Amino acid sequence: MRSMFVSATGMGAQQRQIDTVANNLANVATTGFKKSRNNFQDLLYQIDRTAGSQSSQNTTVPVGIHSGHGVKHVSTEKIFTQGDMKNTGVALDVAVEGVGFFQILQPNGSIAYSRAGDFQKDPRGRVVTQDGFPLEPEIIVPQDARQVQIGLDGTVSVLVGDEALPTPVGTIQLARFANPAGLAPLGKNLYSATAASGNPVVENPGVRGMGTLNQHFLELSNVSVVEEMINMIVAQRGYEVNSKAIQTSDEMLQTASNIIR
Repeated sequence: MRSMFVSATGMGAQQRQIDTVANNLANVATTGFKKSRNNFQDLLYQIDRTAGSQSSQNTTVPVGIHSGHGVKHVSTEKIFTQGDMKNTGVALDVAVEGVGFFQILQPNGSIAYSRAGDFQKDPRGRVVTQDGFPLEPEIIVPQDARQVQIGLDGTVSVLVGDEALPTPVGTIQLARFANPAGLAPLGKNLYSATAASGNPVVENPGVRGMGTLNQHFLELSNVSVVEEMINMIVAQRGYEVNSKAIQTSDEMLQTASNIIR
């Protein structure tokens, strides 16, 4: 009975949906987190009669006969909408407003990309992520700096000692992609470029459509708890009705087998 196998694919799809919803909700407080969305497709169809086929010498069939084989999961897409801003008052907290990713140098020498701007200083004065990975290009804050200023255009300046005027120490650059949904999530609030995302375009903030930087702010997760709860309810009910279809198919088979008794 085909319906059992069709319903099994439906239960698998709804389980995948619950997994994604759970991950979104688990990261509702993660800085710069971007929610995920599952995309599904229907499977192949068995065509028993083709629409438009001849039903007589002068007539055609207006509607065909086909039977579906269920659903499959085809992609999990990151949704890069802007998250809300939170004022923290911390000098090295930076939020991107608009398009763009921070460039992060990984231990293996490759560049990863992030929307999380909760930076710290390492013992050398480098501006680094929570895991100690430095910004690219490197920004070093002098040990005797008493104040750090980050402009909308990414310019990083410091006040050292009794100096009245800030001294520039570097510029935070951003990267953008033709298809950010094609980035591969690595964990640790990082993404890597892929063939689908395209090569990064690196610019200073505010240049040619690139986003700007807001010091003393963090970008929050773009997860909506209410939306995810609705998705969870829909997935739960979908799982239930698919399991009910399997149960109904089993009862129909049992009825058929009892006919010969």
